[in-house]
Amino acid sequence: MIIAGLVLAGIAALVHVFIFYLESLAWTTERARSTFGTSVEEAQTTKQLAFNQGFYNLFLAIAVAVGIVLYASSARVAGATLVLTGAGSMAAAALVLVLSSPDKAAAALKQGVVPALAVVALVIGLAL
Repeated sequence: MIIAGLVLAGIAALVHVFIFYLESLAWTTERARSTFGTSVEEAQTTKQLAFNQGFYNLFLAIAVAVGIVLYASSARVAGATLVLTGAGSMAAAALVLVLSSPDKAAAALKQGVVPALAVVALVIGLAL
């Protein structure tokens, strides 16, 4: 179960790196606007907010990636702590998104299910 949790956390980290790219680097492009459902005007107006938010996603992904590396290199407590903190924060952010904007439930599921499964699998694996 630990390996499954780490793999799922790695997938979640990759998704969040992609979200970072969309929010911080490509926010005003057609791809990002269609993904997030924003107009040209909305994208221009919210560009700075999206830039900042994208970095939050990147930092969570980095925490998970460092945690996976640490866990694999026998620093298991520190590694598991970082993975659980990063993936747990991803899942919690998705929960906040769906509770605050129910119309964004699909986006919340895309960003939150995999890290939530990672947390569950890792906790079960660590408990055994």
